[in-house]
Amino acid sequence: MLARLYLRASTNEQDASRARAELEAFATERGLTIAAAYAENESGSTLSRPELFRLLSDARPGDVLLIEQVDRLSRLTAADWQKLRVQLDARQVRVVAMDLPTSWMLTAVSTDDFTGRMFSAINGMMLDVLAAVARKDYEDRRRRQAQGQAKAKEEGRYRGRIEDVKRNEGIASMLKAGISWTQIQNATGASRATVAKIAKRKI
Repeated sequence: MLARLYLRASTNEQDASRARAELEAFATERGLTIAAAYAENESGSTLSRPELFRLLSDARPGDVLLIEQVDRLSRLTAADWQKLRVQLDARQVRVVAMDLPTSWMLTAVSTDDFTGRMFSAINGMMLDVLAAVARKDYEDRRRRQAQGQAKAKEEGRYRGRIEDVKRNEGIASMLKAGISWTQIQNATGASRATVAKIAKRKI
C-alpha cells in the first residue's frame, strides 16, 4: 500500500515539513511504502492549495493520504469540506491521520468487504466531526484576534503589520512579467494571500 504524506503550515514562518519524520516512522511501522511527500505553506481554510491537489492528481485508488492531524488537511467551511470529500471519494483515497486512531485501520489490507466498508464509514464520520471542530477552532481564533485588535485600536495601541514595501514591489513586477503565483511564492517567501492582495492592486 502506498502512502502520500501531506504536510501543511499556515505561514512561511512555520515549517511545513516539521512532522515529516514522525509521519515516515508511522508509515514504516504499518508497512506502508512512501510514494511521495507534498509540503506547502497555505491556510487550511482555503481550497487553493496546489500541493494538496497535486497529491490528489498523483494518487491512485487505495493510496493513503497520511497527515499528522485532521486540521492539516482541513479548516474549511462545510461547503468546501464537502467539495474536498467528493475529490477524495472519487479518487478512492484513504485519509489516515495520526490523531484519528479509527483511521489507522485503513492501513491494513482487509479481505472482508463488510469490515472494510464499516471502517471506511466510521472513519468518514469521524473525519467530518474533526473537520467541523477544526473549522470552529479557526473561526474562534479569528474572532478573538479581531476582538483583541479592536480593543487595541480603541486604546491607540494597534499599529497593524508593517508592509514589506520592497518585497511587494518585486512581487508586483513579477506578476506584471507573467510569472506564476507559485513561482513568486517560492522566490519571495510570501503567502498566497499576499500575492493575491498585490495582484488585486494591479486592476
